[in-house]
Amino acid sequence: LKVDLEKVQVISQWPTPQTVTEVRSFIGACQYLRKFIRHFSQIAAPLHSLTKANQKFEWSRNHEESFQLLKRKITEAPVLALPNLQRPFEVEADASNYAMGAILFQDGKPVAYHSEMFSGPVLNYPTYDKELYAMHQAVKHWRAYLLGKEVVVHSDHKPLQVLTTQSKLQQARHMKWMSYLQQFSIVIKYKKGATNKLADMLSRPPTP
Repeated sequence: LKVDLEKVQVISQWPTPQTVTEVRSFIGACQYLRKFIRHFSQIAAPLHSLTKANQKFEWSRNHEESFQLLKRKITEAPVLALPNLQRPFEVEADASNYAMGAILFQDGKPVAYHSEMFSGPVLNYPTYDKELYAMHQAVKHWRAYLLGKEVVVHSDHKPLQVLTTQSKLQQARHMKWMSYLQQFSIVIKYKKGATNKLADMLSRPPTP
């Protein structure tokens, strides 16, 4: 599965935004290709900050770097494997202090990438909660592919292997997430951080 070359060309030639409206237009155009881009949310975060209500428009070096990096990542977007609904899927999910990242795999090949910046109360969650939340968000994002199939979820947070028996699930949010995950046939496997590096990269700061 390759990116739409016409969209890539349009984005690669996009001029530096001069207004909030132009920033929104650029982000909107990039959204169509986000599944091809690792840590898309983190790269686009500085641009998103300009679109907040009552935010004064001041284009800084940080915004320019985000703008140029996003264009470069899109022009270098990898080829993704086409999903085969007759074959099982695997998911790698990971969380950092401020973001989550996940990869949908099939037969060892990436099918799609997903990342989210944390906001609000999630930023203050302990590590266990962020890792469980990352798993929940990844499975929810790819629900259409995963429902009705056995899904192997890889995580570098070992306590999640036995999450259904842990007393921590007494918290309301844990029960809510687990209630959703129980719709799926999930097998959780521990994967050391060094070998879970793809999802880990999606949840860490990007390198320009």
